[in-house]
Amino acid sequence: METFRKSTLISGTTRTRKAPQLKILDMGDSFQTLQMNGQAGMVIPFQRSTEEAAIAVLEGLALLQLPDTDHFLKKGSTFIVPAGIPHSLNIIEDFKAIAVMNVDSEIQFQ
Repeated sequence: METFRKSTLISGTTRTRKAPQLKILDMGDSFQTLQMNGQAGMVIPFQRSTEEAAIAVLEGLALLQLPDTDHFLKKGSTFIVPAGIPHSLNIIEDFKAIAVMNVDSEIQFQ
């Protein structure tokens, strides 16, 4: 299992390779905001974070998969991703969201 600190993982730039692009919008002493952009068919593989994250969807539709339940995220919806719980995101329609999380949050990919 690999472990990354979110701010290190994306380090102010975007990620590609058939995964949604993540970009740091702002970073304070405790929290950071990230913009996520993805096209239909893209997937963020199962991962877990050491801290909660709040997601606000600006455009599109995605399926957030958790071990015991799935949640559709659509324009205007919000969701708190729990800390320590594996989750994956499958983009169904072109997707844009803002995530707010602790700057010390680490991501562990499975």
